[in-house]
Amino acid sequence: MNPLRDTDVEEQLSIAYLHAVCAHARMCKGSTGRLEDNAGIDATVTVWLPENGDDWEEFDIKFQLKATKLPPVETETHYSYSLKKAHYDQLRKPRLVSQRILVVLFLPPNFDQWLTHSHEQLLLRRSAYWVSLNGAAPSTNDTSQTVYLPKNQPFSPQSLRDLAARISRKDAPVYDLP
Repeated sequence: MNPLRDTDVEEQLSIAYLHAVCAHARMCKGSTGRLEDNAGIDATVTVWLPENGDDWEEFDIKFQLKATKLPPVETETHYSYSLKKAHYDQLRKPRLVSQRILVVLFLPPNFDQWLTHSHEQLLLRRSAYWVSLNGAAPSTNDTSQTVYLPKNQPFSPQSLRDLAARISRKDAPVYDLP
């Protein structure tokens, strides 16, 4: 068997990133299979919240995970990422019960900088950002669509807790072009 390609390592690191964020946010990352992957879902996170009036107490958030070593094009407020049109269309579908969220992990260009280890820490370099494509306009492109990830939406344990609280109040995030 051949060693993993860079794209395979990127995929595995994006899964590890999600898993670490979920664990620290006290949420459960579930596995998905081939059928979910075909529908643009790489992972499902189950959220359990304390009873709070009319808010949802248990629900799933579905994630499409991407990682790239290409430096993102950035504006003052957003990073851009080129997403395959098929994934874009799956993530922007209206009338879905479970929210679908795109998470993009931006890695350094140099493979040797992606992950380092010492006795004190295991360090995954750079960061991931999330965006909901709920309400995004249909793509006019044939192969890909540029999406914009707000810099104020890093994918962290706190942002995941905030997103879950928002969804529990039935306040679905929507895509907002810069």
